[in-house]
Amino acid sequence: MKYILLFIPAIGWGLMPLVIASIKKSTVYNQIVGTVAGAFIFGVILMAIVRPTITWPLFWISALAGALWVVGQVGQYISYEKIGVSETMPISTGLQLIGVPLVGMIFFGEWAKTQQKIWGFLGIIILIIGVVFTSLTDQKTEEGNKKNQVATIILLIVTSLGYISSSSLPQTPIAVQGDSISFFFGQTAGMLVAVFIYTLVTGNVHAWVEKTSLQGGAAGLLYGIAQLAYVFSVKDNGVNLSFVMSQLCVVISTLGGILFLKEAKSRRDLIFTIIGLVLIIAGAVITRIF
Repeated sequence: MKYILLFIPAIGWGLMPLVIASIKKSTVYNQIVGTVAGAFIFGVILMAIVRPTITWPLFWISALAGALWVVGQVGQYISYEKIGVSETMPISTGLQLIGVPLVGMIFFGEWAKTQQKIWGFLGIIILIIGVVFTSLTDQKTEEGNKKNQVATIILLIVTSLGYISSSSLPQTPIAVQGDSISFFFGQTAGMLVAVFIYTLVTGNVHAWVEKTSLQGGAAGLLYGIAQLAYVFSVKDNGVNLSFVMSQLCVVISTLGGILFLKEAKSRRDLIFTIIGLVLIIAGAVITRIF
């Protein structure tokens, strides 16, 4: 069972972008509302069944992690619309694979040994090269002709800081000592509040009652199942192996965007994308295993 848990996060997080991108006539607001509402409902049901203990310090830090996750997810959803899933996911995943280990080294004492630092920075260099490869697009294709491509990638880079911060907070002492399911619930609660504020400030509160938002709930359910499986996988298989395997989601979402969403790719783009994916996976393995 513990080996099955290794693959569930990759499958869930890999399918999530495909589900969102396939919903017709949905806006970023519909997508983020549906995702977060679905995840929160899943969290409430889980809390009602398991009834774990939750402290206020754990709740607040997990809620902050959820709010920061929303920053990253909104940037990702905007990028799906602008440059497509198959280009967004490798860049977003690569940035997280670069940022999270660096935060771990600077603030949590990871890579304490010289050998670990050497392998870690080598992995990051490989990741950067992989991200560059996946971001290359042929000017003759629909993606390559989009004038706002550079601006969208910059937006993706900035908002990925939310993902990186969110992924780093579970490493704090309060989170490590707390209950995993309680942390997940607090995270979904923070996500819910953050999205409500986002829709309120932007004048899109109506997204909460629209049909397309309801359809996005399936993505929230996928997120919840994947996140819960990841929590248990970390306990059974360790954080390094679980994290690396979860990042296989980039392969599913990228190839799925090309095959099922019919996102345009020239032969040159496809070759670069595959090379980039291989480098991203290789870099992830090196930074987390060695």
